[in-house]
Amino acid sequence: MRRPAFYSRSPRTLPPAAEPAAGSPADAAAVAEAVQAPPPRARWQPGRRAFALLTVAFMALAAGGAYWAPRHAGKALTQKDIDAAVLRTLQTNTLPSPAARAADIVRPSVVRVVGYGPEKATPEAKTQKRGRNMAKGKPPEAPADGGTPGEVERGVGTGVVIVDKGVILTNLHVVAGAEKIKVTFADGLEAIAVITGVQPENDLAVLQAQKIPDDLIPAVMRSTADLRPGDQVAAVGFPFGIGPSVSAGVVSGLKRSFRSPEGKQELGNLIQFDAAANPGNSGGPLINMDGEVLGIVTAILNPTQQRTFIGIAFAVPIENAASAAGSPPF
Repeated sequence: MRRPAFYSRSPRTLPPAAEPAAGSPADAAAVAEAVQAPPPRARWQPGRRAFALLTVAFMALAAGGAYWAPRHAGKALTQKDIDAAVLRTLQTNTLPSPAARAADIVRPSVVRVVGYGPEKATPEAKTQKRGRNMAKGKPPEAPADGGTPGEVERGVGTGVVIVDKGVILTNLHVVAGAEKIKVTFADGLEAIAVITGVQPENDLAVLQAQKIPDDLIPAVMRSTADLRPGDQVAAVGFPFGIGPSVSAGVVSGLKRSFRSPEGKQELGNLIQFDAAANPGNSGGPLINMDGEVLGIVTAILNPTQQRTFIGIAFAVPIENAASAAGSPPF
């Protein structure tokens, strides 16, 4: 018996030339057997099988996502939810006060200012010097800090950097008569400074430091045009040489006048405030709760001879102070 022919995927009929001759029994039997044999199954190719499997998997994932997504979607936040979260944070976390945040902003720009001059040979001056040195654990006749033999501190105050090149605003009475001026920056760097400008009518002086930190940050100045009594303020400085110290209060009044205890000078257009200020705060910044400089602390009012704070202090508006440096900011 002849071997049946291999069928392709698409069966075809025999051509007329291949048809057996009539009357040939053997050939007729072979043809009948070939016709009755079933065609072979079509074989799957690997690429088509993989594509089909991926299609089924994708459809299953899509169906699962459509089923689970609505059940696990995030809950829409309401204003009530937000208020509750804020309240919980306020109850469980200690936040810094507005004055503390403001002081942190301006502190890198605040400097200690010391003026040195020749030592007076009076018995009173010698006694004061011995007392200061003994309080600091030094020999009674040692020179003052930062000074040379024969020099003493003539004035201790505060200054604020307004230009990153080392331009500093302070009070004129802090450095008046000083033969040498030394400033100490927030990072501890000490430098000699020279007076480059004065405005006696506002008790202001402009200093230029001879050496400055690499990352010196100037303070930001703010116009006092919208300042009102009751606005919160803070004074940053070195009262009695201690600091930097921070005291907070409010603006008590505007356009105030002040006459020095000796009656030699009267200052006008001052900001009155009740944040504690004492000798050493002079020349320091009066700031708002954004850490912006509103004025330069210049005087305190005390009808006694104690020269300590009793609740009234004054600052020169920053508009006047900046003009002393030759660059009005507003």
